[in-house]
Amino acid sequence: MAENEEAPLSPAQRSRIRRLSQPREPDVGEEAGEIQLVPYLDIITNVMMFVLASISVTFVASIDTTPPSIGGGKVRVDASQKALNLSAVITSQGVSLKTSGGNVSTGCQDVGAGITVPKAGEDHDYKSLTACAKRLKNARPEFKEETQVTITASPGIEYQTVIGVMDALRSDGVEELFPEVHFGVAR
Repeated sequence: MAENEEAPLSPAQRSRIRRLSQPREPDVGEEAGEIQLVPYLDIITNVMMFVLASISVTFVASIDTTPPSIGGGKVRVDASQKALNLSAVITSQGVSLKTSGGNVSTGCQDVGAGITVPKAGEDHDYKSLTACAKRLKNARPEFKEETQVTITASPGIEYQTVIGVMDALRSDGVEELFPEVHFGVAR
């Protein structure tokens, strides 16, 4: 006989090999197998790519304002209270300012009819509007405490014009003039 021949396994040996090569049942509390994370991560990655590709990004700037009162009624202040009550009406010809004493005339000199700050060419004159608002605020000592202005725009006025007038009335770059802006409705 050749020496390379191996001795046959006994039935007990074969049984033991079969028993050890088979997967065993996990004990109580032992985890049974591995979690396949790769397919899950593939799905999550695809969903995230879809969400990122379908989102439109918009940047929004907000300005805190107070809406007009219910019914649109305006509260009239007695002349004895000595309040400025500044209102600005934006038209296609310029900006008209109104106080509790009446309309401010052209050139911001006195009370009277007309557009207070007419357009300078094609654009509204924001620097003159700021100078006029500062002049009105400094006209009397009791006006210095005023912080509110009501802005109303005629139909067809561009949004950028409303924002420009609002910025011109809020501050002159050095001090705050009328930082609390309220919007009125054109009638």
